[in-house]
Amino acid sequence: MNSLIKLRNSALILAMGAMVLTSCEDDDEGTPPPGGGGGGGDDQSVLITSNTTWTADSVYVLDGRVTVVDGVTLTIEPGTIIKGRSGSGANATALIIARGARIMAEGTPQLPIIFTSAADEIEPEDVAAGNYGSPNLGSDVNGLWGGVIVLGRAPISASSSDGDVDEVQIEGIPTSDANGLYGGDNPADNSGTLRYISIRHGGTNIGAGNEINGLTMGGVGTGTTIDNIEVVANQDDGFEWFGGTVNSTNLVVWNNGDDGLDTDQSWSGTADNFVVIGATGHCFELDGPEGSFQAGHTIRNGSIKASFNGRVSEDLINTDDNSIVDLQDIYITDVVSGQVINRVDHVEGTVNYTDISIDVDGADLPNYVNGAVPAGVTAGGTPQADISGFDWTWTKQAGAMSGL
Repeated sequence: MNSLIKLRNSALILAMGAMVLTSCEDDDEGTPPPGGGGGGGDDQSVLITSNTTWTADSVYVLDGRVTVVDGVTLTIEPGTIIKGRSGSGANATALIIARGARIMAEGTPQLPIIFTSAADEIEPEDVAAGNYGSPNLGSDVNGLWGGVIVLGRAPISASSSDGDVDEVQIEGIPTSDANGLYGGDNPADNSGTLRYISIRHGGTNIGAGNEINGLTMGGVGTGTTIDNIEVVANQDDGFEWFGGTVNSTNLVVWNNGDDGLDTDQSWSGTADNFVVIGATGHCFELDGPEGSFQAGHTIRNGSIKASFNGRVSEDLINTDDNSIVDLQDIYITDVVSGQVINRVDHVEGTVNYTDISIDVDGADLPNYVNGAVPAGVTAGGTPQADISGFDWTWTKQAGAMSGL
């Protein structure tokens, strides 16, 4: 199989079927860059097996699962564009940072790193010129490829029929691929740095209604930096944390097909300063521990548009009976009838609402809470997220943050 494809710019094709990493520049076939690897068993994938750098003068096309393996670092330069081909099931396209691997993807406000679909015609010169939106795909076109998955060795709360387990397979990756395991006993685990990253048009369905999130974090530790990340038009959740301890700052979700922020398995970090616009699942889906290990997380300083251009969220805040979370300083606007905080009768101290404001009339507030209105939930309010640093996002450049 020929893995070389000529794009408008120089290109690197990571082709699952060909099992090679090959560069292509101008009309000459170049030599493979460092990082080439072989298959990943019956469910074949490209493995990056040596330290590798992706540069901003190339467009990188992912074809199938591309995995950075234990002990290896993938560095991505500011302004680099990575495009994912379509694929479903075991052949869904995704970039996976396995346990023990690192990604050093540090964009800048002027040169963000963009993960998008192979159908997207955006090019490096667009990014360099400050034009961050797709020139040909609408901001609600989703499911065209998979997404970005970061895995680590921080603690999780999971169980099986035999009791607690400290590692499990991340959703979206076949169980035959051991690089999909996450969880462990190192709260300070370091999976690298993701900063000024835009992830778009992903969330392909891998079967039985199971899609890949924009950014999935499984057992990711506090040594990892997650800062200034935008997810646009993902078919599944914008961000999902499966256990781990990582703190995440300056997050944007726009026009995704399921939840805005989704937490599972006793994630014990903090999400600070975020915007969710037009999530058609829940604005928040905050699940409790799945094993005996119990830890909670904090979500604070956020602004939410619960409906946007015909996209209407389900519950405003969705929790389980055993959820453990502190919600602080969050403003929810563009609320419509039927949207509610779904559960407020938790055991004292497990789910805490502090300065949660819903932009409705005071007399109508009880209609948006399923139960007695908690003391920390009020009507009215003002935006809480600081969006002044989000000029680099497609979301803000398109005007979707107006009013926040």
